Amino acid sequence: MSPLRNWLCLCSVFTLLLASPEGARAQVGSSYPSEPAPAQPAYPPQDAAPSTPPEPTPLPPVDPYADPRMAEPPPSNPVPASPDPAAMPRVDNPPQTSDVPRADEPDLRQSPLTQDGTPASLTPSASATPPPYVDSGAILDGRQRLGPFLSGPGSFRFIAHHTALGALGGFFTQAFANDFDFDQSSREAMLAGTLIGAGLGFGASSWWQFNNWVDKPMSSFTIINSGVGGAFMAGFMDLFTQDAGVLTWSAFLGAELGAWLTAGLGGGQLPLNDGLLISSGAGWGAAYAALLLAVIHFSGTDISSKTWRDTLLLAPGIGAGALALATMRYNPTPSQILRADLFGAGVGAAVLLISGLVLGGFDQSTPYVLSFLGSAGAITTVSLLWEESVDRSALKNAKDRPYRNVWW
Repeated sequence: MSPLRNWLCLCSVFTLLLASPEGARAQVGSSYPSEPAPAQPAYPPQDAAPSTPPEPTPLPPVDPYADPRMAEPPPSNPVPASPDPAAMPRVDNPPQTSDVPRADEPDLRQSPLTQDGTPASLTPSASATPPPYVDSGAILDGRQRLGPFLSGPGSFRFIAHHTALGALGGFFTQAFANDFDFDQSSREAMLAGTLIGAGLGFGASSWWQFNNWVDKPMSSFTIINSGVGGAFMAGFMDLFTQDAGVLTWSAFLGAELGAWLTAGLGGGQLPLNDGLLISSGAGWGAAYAALLLAVIHFSGTDISSKTWRDTLLLAPGIGAGALALATMRYNPTPSQILRADLFGAGVGAAVLLISGLVLGGFDQSTPYVLSFLGSAGAITTVSLLWEESVDRSALKNAKDRPYRNVWW
């Protein structure tokens, strides 16, 4: 029995040793090689969050006399907490959130939508060429049609002038051709000439003003220049013949030529200063021609009436033509032209009157010479030395001239 008891005791001790934890760890450590412990994650596990739900908020007591619509309980769904950025998966290429479209995408922010909802920038009509311009006739020479004949504020005066000029030309050419004999045939010729001339003048001026803008300055200066042209042509032809019919036709054609040259060369938008300068040249040509003839006449040289007539008829045309060429180089303002005219006429008339009274009469050449020189000097002085208002801020430095005159 003693050996059996000894074995039983040993088995019991061995069993107790195996059942205890320390012994098991010692036995395992001595029997098997140790393995490395798994690495702990850098972020806390999702199950580490407390699983205890939040306590519900106690509801206030219900008032039995309150409005049942105001007694609705608040929503029981709790507001979800914002996710932890560390627990979210990392994305290598996050999507772009900018409002600026990419180069390969059309910009649809400012594109209007068509009726079917498609952006206008994507429709084929947006890239199509615009329709060709169609002239509706409402614009003439870059201006809106207006006036009595829809061709500018001076269209009525332009038509009336050419109609009257044609009527007068037709009447006087037939009257001088018949020596103003008012018999039946002469009256018929004069009536026919008047009606035909008026019709031709009206038709030509109407066609012109319908296709060209007619402003007030041009319609006014055509009247003056037609008189200058008629006088010039009559004086020129008087150098060769004294036939009344030839001189009448020459004057009529010269008047038409002066009017149409003003309209054709000056244009419907003839500047006021150019028209004033040409008209001033015609007036001063006649004035200086008369003073020059008076100087020659009262110096003892006899001048015939034909010379007086031809000179006074030709001088305005020569003066107007000279200053018409001057407009290509100089550009004086209307105030400068009118100022020069007023000073020249005033000084010339004053010198002529004072010198004639002082010297004892106008039957000598001295008053006319002084008037000629005084008028010309006044015009020259006022034109060259009268300072106009200028913008002095445009001066580059102090050495620049304070102003620049239009004549040089």
